[in-house]
Amino acid sequence: MDAVDSACDVASTEWQCWSDIDWAQCFRTVRRLQTRIAKAASAGDWRSAKRLQRLLTNSTAGKAVAVRRVTENRGKATPGVDRETWSTPSSKWQAVSALRRNGYRPQPLRRVHIPKSNGKKRPLGIPTMKDRAMQALYWLALDPVSESTADLNSYGFRPHRSTADAIQQCKTALSRECSPKWVLEADIKGCFDNISHDWLIRNVLVDKQMLRKWLKAGFVEKGCLFPTEAGTPQGGIISPTLANLTLDGLEPLLRERFKSRKLKVRLVRYADDFIVTGSSRELLERDVTPVIESFLAERGLTLSKEKTRVTHVEEGFDFLGWHARWLREGLTVVPAKRNRAVFYGKVRDSARTMRTAKQEDLISRLNQILRGWAQYHQPVAVRDTFRQLDHQIWYALWRWAKRRHPNKGRRWIKKRYFSTIHGRDWRFAVDDRQLVLLSAFHYRMHKKIKAEANPYLPQWESYLLSRLGWRMGQTLRGKGKLQWLWKQQEGRCPICRAPITPDTGWHLHHKVRRVDGGTDDTSNLLLLHPTCHRQVHSRWNGESTDALNGEPEGSHAAALLKELG
Repeated sequence: MDAVDSACDVASTEWQCWSDIDWAQCFRTVRRLQTRIAKAASAGDWRSAKRLQRLLTNSTAGKAVAVRRVTENRGKATPGVDRETWSTPSSKWQAVSALRRNGYRPQPLRRVHIPKSNGKKRPLGIPTMKDRAMQALYWLALDPVSESTADLNSYGFRPHRSTADAIQQCKTALSRECSPKWVLEADIKGCFDNISHDWLIRNVLVDKQMLRKWLKAGFVEKGCLFPTEAGTPQGGIISPTLANLTLDGLEPLLRERFKSRKLKVRLVRYADDFIVTGSSRELLERDVTPVIESFLAERGLTLSKEKTRVTHVEEGFDFLGWHARWLREGLTVVPAKRNRAVFYGKVRDSARTMRTAKQEDLISRLNQILRGWAQYHQPVAVRDTFRQLDHQIWYALWRWAKRRHPNKGRRWIKKRYFSTIHGRDWRFAVDDRQLVLLSAFHYRMHKKIKAEANPYLPQWESYLLSRLGWRMGQTLRGKGKLQWLWKQQEGRCPICRAPITPDTGWHLHHKVRRVDGGTDDTSNLLLLHPTCHRQVHSRWNGESTDALNGEPEGSHAAALLKELG
């Protein structure tokens, strides 16, 4: 065991409660072990990788980070079959001590169904908090292996990668005159529900006993217990990584089988959705498809006959909510027609369900929907689509306003709900709140991540940090104070020294509380992680925060910050 791991174990014996945990030391220890696992996996040294995985899953630092993850994510308030959640510091601290391999037995999943865009419902399995934390702990040890062995053009459920990277790779593969003109749109039938358990247990580098327990835990629906003979549940923390590991290897297999550049066989994958390009329909149907079917059959999977098809780029194809098509001016990518319809339906339904709500409440709700959808589609051609949807949304809001006042005239309704802002009439606004326009969002070129980038290897750290800075710059655009603070802190939380990202979120902390006369000037503000922000208030318990003001004497907070460097 190295010096960092020993130091963390010594420190962990001094922790008496959740607020005592030294998060900077925890993250350093976990990061160091993950880096060593990734190096071993990249070199093919599987024995060392397994040894380091055991070291990580048995460490107090790893357990604390796992509990922190499941108590901070969006599902933190959603219980499993035991109806328990960890919402207090004492329950979180007890959970860290309870994460032991010996004697561990997972409980069945709580089965719920969530609607899909096509009107059907997707089964979702919700583990208990303890099972989620155990999966998060073993995910910390498995993800470095997954990243080191992943396909180069796989973009789903991986750190620093997104759908924008996948569609950018599609543009790269199809945008030239000499690019392939045929695309195989592949759809795996029930990917998460049909993955072979035997294949996973044989091939995934993780504790076999723990993996078998999770896969065979079963699920409870309407008070009845059902066994699970295949598949990995959608809803488990480790499930997306297991699905990626199942499909990894397809890209190098196709590259090996179809080496000739004339064949132009390329794969782009996001989770279980992928496309394969080729020089002809016959090549994709007769040669490529059987290779894919054979690859999937070993893993218990099959292609959907109804949804899998070969398309010419001049006809166009849908991928990840976008429609790509070769026109006279070249390859054009726009929001897919089906995706637009689902989005507009969501806006229209929100207006219908908020018939009696205040106008400002409707504006707040719709702005969340509009901003999220617009930002997702900004990496493609959006101008005409956004203008058309702005017009349709205006009609939906006009109907909403007329329905509220059936006995009023049009001029009265217009004056009541619509205003002229910056020379533009008919803006849906009240007081200082106004509905955002989709046409205010313009095309924004996306910088695709380098295919070889591995977040667990030191040589990629500076590159990924620069990408994170670019991403946060886009997220905090127009929020000058937050953007300045993020840059001043070099993108890190001063308490735990871990990066502040759109995924982790942040809280604005006042060094001197406003009730004590503190101001909102940047000199009195810090960006902290939500957990670190709570730790500051619980650990210092009203003590002076002189250390945060650069006056390190005489304060418990000062000792902590000095210790954190």
